[in-house]
Amino acid sequence: MTRVSIQEHPVPGAGPYALTTGPDGALWFTLVHSGGIGRLVPGEEPTVRQLDPGCGPTIVTVGPDGALWFTEYQAHRIGRLTLGGELDEFELPTPECGPFGLAAGPDGALWCTETAAGRIARIDTDGRATEFALPVEGAFPAALTAGPDGGLWFTLNQRNAIGRIDPDGDVRLHPLPTEAAAPVGITAGPDGAVWFVEIGAGQLGRITPAGEITEYPLPDRAARPHAITDGGDGRLWFTEWGANRVGSIDATGAVEVHDLPTPGSEPHGIALGPDGALWTALESGALARIARTDG
Repeated sequence: MTRVSIQEHPVPGAGPYALTTGPDGALWFTLVHSGGIGRLVPGEEPTVRQLDPGCGPTIVTVGPDGALWFTEYQAHRIGRLTLGGELDEFELPTPECGPFGLAAGPDGALWCTETAAGRIARIDTDGRATEFALPVEGAFPAALTAGPDGGLWFTLNQRNAIGRIDPDGDVRLHPLPTEAAAPVGITAGPDGAVWFVEIGAGQLGRITPAGEITEYPLPDRAARPHAITDGGDGRLWFTEWGANRVGSIDATGAVEVHDLPTPGSEPHGIALGPDGALWTALESGALARIARTDG
Protein backbone atom coordinates (compact mmCIF):
# COMPACT_ATOMS: atom_id res chain seq x y z
CA MET A 1 0.00 0.00 0.00
CA THR A 2 1.34 3.40 -0.97
CA ARG A 3 1.32 5.76 1.98
CA VAL A 4 0.54 9.39 1.23
CA SER A 5 0.53 12.70 3.02
CA ILE A 6 -2.04 15.19 1.70
CA GLN A 7 -1.88 18.94 2.29
CA GLU A 8 -4.33 21.49 0.91
CA HIS A 9 -3.17 24.92 -0.26
CA PRO A 10 -5.97 27.51 -0.62
CA VAL A 11 -5.72 29.73 -3.70
CA PRO A 12 -7.37 33.05 -4.60
CA GLY A 13 -10.21 33.11 -7.10
CA ALA A 14 -12.98 30.56 -7.56
CA GLY A 15 -13.06 27.05 -8.95
CA PRO A 16 -9.58 25.52 -9.40
CA TYR A 17 -10.22 23.02 -12.18
CA ALA A 18 -7.08 21.77 -13.96
CA LEU A 19 -3.36 22.20 -13.53
CA THR A 20 0.01 21.49 -15.10
CA THR A 21 3.70 21.96 -14.34
CA GLY A 22 5.17 24.85 -16.31
CA PRO A 23 8.68 25.16 -17.74
CA ASP A 24 9.46 27.61 -14.91
CA GLY A 25 9.07 24.99 -12.16
CA ALA A 26 5.69 26.33 -11.05
CA LEU A 27 2.21 24.85 -11.00
CA TRP A 28 -0.22 26.64 -13.30
CA PHE A 29 -3.95 26.17 -12.79
CA THR A 30 -7.27 27.33 -14.18
CA LEU A 31 -10.02 29.07 -12.19
CA VAL A 32 -13.16 28.04 -14.01
CA HIS A 33 -15.64 30.10 -11.99
CA SER A 34 -13.76 33.41 -11.66
CA GLY A 35 -11.95 33.42 -15.00
CA GLY A 36 -8.27 33.33 -14.14
CA ILE A 37 -4.99 31.50 -14.59
CA GLY A 38 -3.12 30.89 -11.34
CA ARG A 39 0.52 30.18 -10.61
CA LEU A 40 1.86 28.44 -7.52
CA VAL A 41 5.47 27.76 -6.62
CA PRO A 42 5.49 25.23 -3.76
CA GLY A 43 6.33 27.14 -0.59
CA GLU A 44 5.29 30.55 -1.96
CA GLU A 45 2.04 32.50 -2.14
CA PRO A 46 -0.03 31.84 -5.28
CA THR A 47 -0.73 34.56 -7.84
CA VAL A 48 -3.54 34.90 -10.39
CA ARG A 49 -3.70 36.47 -13.83
CA GLN A 50 -7.27 37.70 -14.21
CA LEU A 51 -9.08 37.00 -17.49
CA ASP A 52 -12.61 37.79 -18.62
CA PRO A 53 -14.50 36.63 -15.48
CA GLY A 54 -17.01 34.68 -17.55
CA CYS A 55 -14.64 32.95 -19.97
CA GLY A 56 -14.60 29.64 -18.07
CA PRO A 57 -10.97 28.47 -18.44
CA THR A 58 -10.77 24.70 -18.13
CA ILE A 59 -7.69 22.75 -19.28
CA VAL A 60 -4.18 24.24 -19.22
CA THR A 61 -1.04 22.75 -20.78
CA VAL A 62 2.47 23.72 -21.84
CA GLY A 63 2.71 24.47 -25.54
CA PRO A 64 5.58 23.62 -27.87
CA ASP A 65 6.62 27.29 -27.63
CA GLY A 66 7.07 27.17 -23.85
CA ALA A 67 3.96 29.25 -23.15
CA LEU A 68 0.91 28.18 -21.13
CA TRP A 69 -2.09 27.43 -23.34
CA PHE A 70 -5.63 26.97 -22.08
CA THR A 71 -9.19 26.50 -23.28
CA GLU A 72 -11.87 29.10 -22.53
CA TYR A 73 -14.96 26.92 -22.49
CA GLN A 74 -17.54 29.67 -22.05
CA ALA A 75 -15.87 32.22 -24.36
CA HIS A 76 -15.14 29.65 -27.11
CA ARG A 77 -11.51 30.71 -27.35
CA ILE A 78 -8.01 29.37 -26.86
CA GLY A 79 -5.70 31.40 -24.62
CA ARG A 80 -1.93 31.72 -24.52
CA LEU A 81 0.04 33.18 -21.61
CA THR A 82 3.81 33.53 -21.70
CA LEU A 83 6.01 33.25 -18.65
CA GLY A 84 6.61 36.97 -19.03
CA GLY A 85 2.88 37.72 -18.72
CA GLU A 86 1.94 38.35 -22.38
CA LEU A 87 -1.63 37.21 -23.02
CA ASP A 88 -3.20 36.32 -26.38
CA GLU A 89 -6.66 34.90 -27.01
CA PHE A 90 -7.71 33.25 -30.26
CA GLU A 91 -11.24 32.78 -31.55
CA LEU A 92 -12.00 29.37 -33.01
CA PRO A 93 -13.63 29.12 -36.47
CA THR A 94 -16.88 27.57 -35.24
CA PRO A 95 -19.01 29.79 -32.95
CA GLU A 96 -20.26 28.35 -29.65
CA CYS A 97 -17.98 25.33 -30.04
CA GLY A 98 -17.17 24.78 -26.34
CA PRO A 99 -13.41 24.04 -26.34
CA PHE A 100 -12.40 21.81 -23.44
CA GLY A 101 -9.53 19.32 -23.76
CA LEU A 102 -6.12 20.57 -24.86
CA ALA A 103 -2.71 19.00 -25.51
CA ALA A 104 0.47 19.66 -27.41
CA GLY A 105 0.75 17.38 -30.44
CA PRO A 106 3.77 15.71 -32.04
CA ASP A 107 3.56 18.16 -34.96
CA GLY A 108 4.44 21.35 -33.07
CA ALA A 109 0.82 22.47 -32.73
CA LEU A 110 -1.86 22.49 -30.03
CA TRP A 111 -4.91 20.24 -30.35
CA CYS A 112 -8.23 20.74 -28.60
CA THR A 113 -11.67 19.20 -28.41
CA GLU A 114 -14.80 21.19 -29.31
CA THR A 115 -17.49 19.64 -27.14
CA ALA A 116 -20.49 21.47 -28.57
CA ALA A 117 -19.37 21.32 -32.20
CA GLY A 118 -18.28 17.67 -32.16
CA ARG A 119 -14.91 18.51 -33.68
CA ILE A 120 -11.20 18.34 -33.00
CA ALA A 121 -9.19 21.48 -33.72
CA ARG A 122 -5.50 21.96 -34.48
CA ILE A 123 -4.07 25.35 -33.47
CA ASP A 124 -0.72 26.64 -34.71
CA THR A 125 1.35 28.57 -32.20
CA ASP A 126 0.34 31.77 -34.03
CA GLY A 127 -3.32 31.01 -33.26
CA ARG A 128 -4.50 29.76 -36.66
CA ALA A 129 -6.97 26.89 -36.26
CA THR A 130 -8.03 24.01 -38.49
CA GLU A 131 -11.06 21.94 -37.50
CA PHE A 132 -11.76 18.28 -38.17
CA ALA A 133 -15.30 16.90 -37.98
CA LEU A 134 -15.93 13.62 -36.20
CA PRO A 135 -17.81 10.81 -37.98
CA VAL A 136 -20.60 10.74 -35.36
CA GLU A 137 -22.95 13.44 -34.11
CA GLY A 138 -23.58 14.40 -30.50
CA ALA A 139 -20.31 12.81 -29.38
CA PHE A 140 -19.20 15.52 -26.90
CA PRO A 141 -15.43 15.02 -27.27
CA ALA A 142 -13.94 15.79 -23.86
CA ALA A 143 -10.28 15.37 -22.86
CA LEU A 144 -7.41 14.48 -25.18
CA THR A 145 -3.75 13.55 -24.95
CA ALA A 146 -0.76 12.93 -27.19
CA GLY A 147 -0.43 9.17 -27.51
CA PRO A 148 2.68 6.98 -27.73
CA ASP A 149 2.07 6.30 -31.42
CA GLY A 150 2.15 9.81 -32.89
CA GLY A 151 -1.63 10.32 -32.72
CA LEU A 152 -3.94 12.35 -30.48
CA TRP A 153 -6.29 10.24 -28.38
CA PHE A 154 -9.55 11.62 -26.97
CA THR A 155 -12.66 10.59 -25.08
CA LEU A 156 -16.15 10.74 -26.58
CA ASN A 157 -18.20 11.34 -23.46
CA GLN A 158 -21.64 10.94 -25.06
CA ARG A 159 -20.76 8.25 -27.63
CA ASN A 160 -19.13 5.79 -25.24
CA ALA A 161 -15.91 5.57 -27.21
CA ILE A 162 -12.24 6.48 -27.39
CA GLY A 163 -11.05 8.25 -30.52
CA ARG A 164 -7.72 8.75 -32.23
CA ILE A 165 -6.82 11.42 -34.77
CA ASP A 166 -3.67 11.57 -36.90
CA PRO A 167 -1.93 14.92 -37.39
CA ASP A 168 -3.35 14.85 -40.94
CA GLY A 169 -6.92 14.57 -39.61
CA ASP A 170 -7.75 10.87 -40.07
CA VAL A 171 -10.06 9.70 -37.26
CA ARG A 172 -10.61 6.22 -35.83
CA LEU A 173 -13.13 5.40 -33.08
CA HIS A 174 -13.06 2.53 -30.57
CA PRO A 175 -16.39 1.74 -28.82
CA LEU A 176 -16.14 0.88 -25.13
CA PRO A 177 -17.37 -2.48 -23.80
CA THR A 178 -19.42 -0.89 -20.99
CA GLU A 179 -22.57 1.02 -21.94
CA ALA A 180 -23.01 4.60 -20.68
CA ALA A 181 -19.42 4.69 -19.40
CA ALA A 182 -19.13 8.43 -20.26
CA PRO A 183 -15.30 8.65 -20.48
CA VAL A 184 -13.68 11.98 -19.56
CA GLY A 185 -10.00 12.19 -18.53
CA ILE A 186 -7.29 10.54 -20.62
CA THR A 187 -3.49 10.31 -20.53
CA ALA A 188 -0.58 8.44 -22.06
CA GLY A 189 0.65 5.79 -19.64
CA PRO A 190 4.15 4.54 -18.85
CA ASP A 191 3.39 1.19 -20.50
CA GLY A 192 2.93 2.33 -24.11
CA ALA A 193 -0.87 2.42 -23.79
CA VAL A 194 -3.41 5.20 -23.21
CA TRP A 195 -5.42 5.25 -19.97
CA PHE A 196 -8.77 6.93 -19.32
CA VAL A 197 -11.53 7.23 -16.74
CA GLU A 198 -15.20 6.33 -17.10
CA ILE A 199 -17.11 8.79 -14.94
CA GLY A 200 -20.46 7.14 -15.65
CA ALA A 201 -19.39 3.55 -14.93
CA GLY A 202 -16.94 4.04 -12.06
CA GLN A 203 -14.14 2.39 -13.98
CA LEU A 204 -10.69 3.03 -15.40
CA GLY A 205 -9.77 1.94 -18.91
CA ARG A 206 -6.63 1.10 -20.88
CA ILE A 207 -6.38 1.07 -24.68
CA THR A 208 -3.38 -0.05 -26.70
CA PRO A 209 -2.37 1.61 -29.99
CA ALA A 210 -3.91 -1.42 -31.71
CA GLY A 211 -7.27 -0.69 -30.09
CA GLU A 212 -7.38 -3.42 -27.43
CA ILE A 213 -9.43 -2.18 -24.45
CA THR A 214 -9.30 -3.37 -20.82
CA GLU A 215 -11.57 -1.95 -18.14
CA TYR A 216 -10.91 -1.92 -14.39
CA PRO A 217 -13.87 -1.41 -12.03
CA LEU A 218 -13.17 0.82 -9.03
CA PRO A 219 -13.94 -0.35 -5.49
CA ASP A 220 -16.60 2.40 -5.34
CA ARG A 221 -18.50 2.35 -8.63
CA ALA A 222 -20.25 5.61 -7.67
CA ALA A 223 -16.94 7.50 -7.24
CA ARG A 224 -17.25 9.34 -10.58
CA PRO A 225 -13.57 9.40 -11.64
CA HIS A 226 -12.74 12.56 -13.54
CA ALA A 227 -9.05 12.99 -14.48
CA ILE A 228 -5.99 10.74 -14.75
CA THR A 229 -2.23 11.23 -15.13
CA ASP A 230 1.04 9.29 -15.20
CA GLY A 231 2.48 9.56 -11.69
CA GLY A 232 6.07 8.87 -12.71
CA ASP A 233 6.16 5.91 -10.32
CA GLY A 234 4.77 3.22 -12.63
CA ARG A 235 1.23 3.99 -11.48
CA LEU A 236 -1.60 6.04 -12.98
CA TRP A 237 -3.14 8.52 -10.54
CA PHE A 238 -6.74 9.71 -10.82
CA THR A 239 -9.36 11.81 -9.06
CA GLU A 240 -12.68 10.56 -7.73
CA TRP A 241 -14.79 13.67 -8.08
CA GLY A 242 -17.92 12.11 -6.58
CA ALA A 243 -16.18 10.46 -3.61
CA ASN A 244 -13.68 13.13 -2.47
CA ARG A 245 -10.68 10.91 -3.08
CA VAL A 246 -7.60 10.42 -5.21
CA GLY A 247 -6.42 7.00 -6.27
CA SER A 248 -3.86 5.07 -8.26
CA ILE A 249 -3.67 1.91 -10.32
CA ASP A 250 -0.67 -0.22 -11.23
CA ALA A 251 0.04 -2.32 -14.32
CA THR A 252 -1.71 -5.36 -12.79
CA GLY A 253 -4.94 -3.40 -12.22
CA ALA A 254 -4.53 -3.10 -8.44
CA VAL A 255 -6.26 0.06 -7.20
CA GLU A 256 -5.52 2.13 -4.10
CA VAL A 257 -7.59 5.12 -2.95
CA HIS A 258 -6.94 7.91 -0.46
CA ASP A 259 -9.46 10.25 1.17
CA LEU A 260 -8.96 14.00 0.85
CA PRO A 261 -8.90 15.93 4.15
CA THR A 262 -11.80 18.32 3.45
CA PRO A 263 -15.26 16.90 2.68
CA GLY A 264 -16.89 18.08 -0.53
CA SER A 265 -13.68 19.40 -2.09
CA GLU A 266 -14.57 18.21 -5.64
CA PRO A 267 -11.19 17.08 -7.05
CA HIS A 268 -10.88 17.55 -10.80
CA GLY A 269 -7.54 17.81 -12.61
CA ILE A 270 -4.43 15.99 -11.40
CA ALA A 271 -0.80 16.37 -12.46
CA LEU A 272 2.75 15.55 -11.43
CA GLY A 273 4.20 18.65 -9.78
CA PRO A 274 7.67 20.18 -10.06
CA ASP A 275 8.50 18.80 -6.60
CA GLY A 276 7.82 15.15 -7.50
CA ALA A 277 4.47 15.06 -5.68
CA LEU A 278 1.03 14.69 -7.26
CA TRP A 279 -1.17 17.78 -7.17
CA THR A 280 -4.90 17.98 -7.74
CA ALA A 281 -7.20 20.96 -8.26
CA LEU A 282 -10.07 21.13 -5.79
CA GLU A 283 -13.02 23.07 -7.15
CA SER A 284 -13.88 24.09 -3.59
CA GLY A 285 -10.91 26.49 -3.64
CA ALA A 286 -7.53 24.83 -3.15
CA LEU A 287 -4.76 22.75 -4.66
CA ALA A 288 -3.94 19.52 -2.80
CA ARG A 289 -0.42 18.11 -2.66
CA ILE A 290 -0.22 14.30 -2.47
CA ALA A 291 3.24 13.26 -1.29
CA ARG A 292 4.09 9.58 -1.54
CA THR A 293 6.06 8.45 1.48
CA ASP A 294 6.81 4.89 0.37
CA GLY A 295 5.95 2.26 -2.26
